[in-house]
Amino acid sequence: MRQIVLDTETTGLETSQGHRIIEIGCVELFNRRLTGRHYHQYINPEREVDAGAFQVHGISNEILEDKPKFAQIVEEFLSFVGDADLIIHNAAFDIGFLNAEFGRLTPRPKAIEIGRTVIDSLLLARSKHPGQKNNLDALCKRYGVDNSQRDLHGALLDAEILADVYLLMTGGQTALSLGGNQSSNKDSGNSGSEIIRLPVTRRPLPVLKVSVEEFALHQQKLASINKSSAGNCLWLKDLATTE
Repeated sequence: MRQIVLDTETTGLETSQGHRIIEIGCVELFNRRLTGRHYHQYINPEREVDAGAFQVHGISNEILEDKPKFAQIVEEFLSFVGDADLIIHNAAFDIGFLNAEFGRLTPRPKAIEIGRTVIDSLLLARSKHPGQKNNLDALCKRYGVDNSQRDLHGALLDAEILADVYLLMTGGQTALSLGGNQSSNKDSGNSGSEIIRLPVTRRPLPVLKVSVEEFALHQQKLASINKSSAGNCLWLKDLATTE
């Protein structure tokens, strides 16, 4: 099973206002494992980058001046993607921009249809964690994925981070915690979805026996609880049923 985790950066938020793709980042999964293969490309959008978009990704007009146009990279991009399923966070945004770019080409590549070959990890996260924040940073915190290098958005970095998040989110329980706050497991080397079993050759755990004095103090404490609760000390009741 081949899957491509994809992310884009753009000049702005709306294709209806003529905004364009300026960066594409993809990483490859095969049978739920990262292969190390990736695709990354900056693109000359043939227009200015909005100031608000620049604040998000930090990609300036000067950086993009000498980059190829979308028409020049589309064959290489589509060749890398092939017939793999796409995994995208907030897929409607990226697919909308890709299809808008396809619409400018002659001949026009086949549009990507959401729901057939696209997995929207945002919708998946909302179904698993209703009522919670499910942006990529929140999911990184929830699943213990290191995103310390994500000061600005970047298509390839975000695709790599999303791949880790998606594998953990779809791979079962990642951590045991109280209050819904999941602890990071990156320091232990545990992927979060694997089961850690103790070796059969491990030394047996020591059995610590209570002393006579400790047992007497314990009984006195139970008697005090029983008195203050009008005879409703559950520990004494359980003891009586086992004797």
